Amino acid sequence: MSALEWFAHKPLGGGIFWIQERFYESGNRANIWLVRGSQRDLVIDAGLGLRSLPDYLRDSGLLAPTEGAGPRPLLAVATHVHFDHSGGLQHFEEVAVHSAEAAALQRGDNYEAVTWLSDREVARPPRPGWSARQFRVPPVRPSRLLQEGDVISLGDRQLTVMHMPGHSRGSICLHDKDRKILFSGDVVYDGSMIDWLPYSRISDYVASCQRLMDLVDRGLVEKVLPGHFNIFGAERLYRLASNYISQAGVCHKISTCAMRSIVSIALRITNSRITS
Repeated sequence: MSALEWFAHKPLGGGIFWIQERFYESGNRANIWLVRGSQRDLVIDAGLGLRSLPDYLRDSGLLAPTEGAGPRPLLAVATHVHFDHSGGLQHFEEVAVHSAEAAALQRGDNYEAVTWLSDREVARPPRPGWSARQFRVPPVRPSRLLQEGDVISLGDRQLTVMHMPGHSRGSICLHDKDRKILFSGDVVYDGSMIDWLPYSRISDYVASCQRLMDLVDRGLVEKVLPGHFNIFGAERLYRLASNYISQAGVCHKISTCAMRSIVSIALRITNSRITS
């Protein structure tokens, strides 16, 4: 299967494109965002990597030269290293990730990447003989380590890194302050927030949600482009963040701790089978 078959995209205007993996039919299917700038193009999250995303961007014309010039530099940023967001980073020459998860990405740590893929989630295999049991996020050496407050410049637009741990220890959002757009990764999306993975932490998540609410209170976000599911606005962002904070009590912490233990054991067993 070619990259052109595997991916599909939708233009959102303003130089932003929404890209998805057509045959990965799962709630874990991540949104991939292409943001075009005057001097650099940016891919936010990269999907599973079963087909080459740069090939798709080139073959579909999304990286076509502007006014006869050569293609702009292309940077891939992972909002975090979970497998559904980071598997495709292997196909990019320039990769950026928060420093808290850089080591996991560089060593191909599929425990921290929470790699969990089944054959039934892939409607059409990317190549003959492919099996989900052999899927792994390969080691990738990041070319740039991100920290809170860093600015990724695309020329005519600037994206500010916001370190928002909780879902994972290196989770980030990218904030386009001028356009009041938040690329939120898995920090927040229109669904249940996951805080029971090996490196999730409820207290961090509460603090991150408080920051999200503050962005809305200050009128700094009007549109959220999340890591999964559909785009939503400031009012829904505030409600999702406040709802998480309100339910993060003692009972939630106890049940989450139990769930994290089960998931951790299952991930270690699964990854030991893959490597053996």
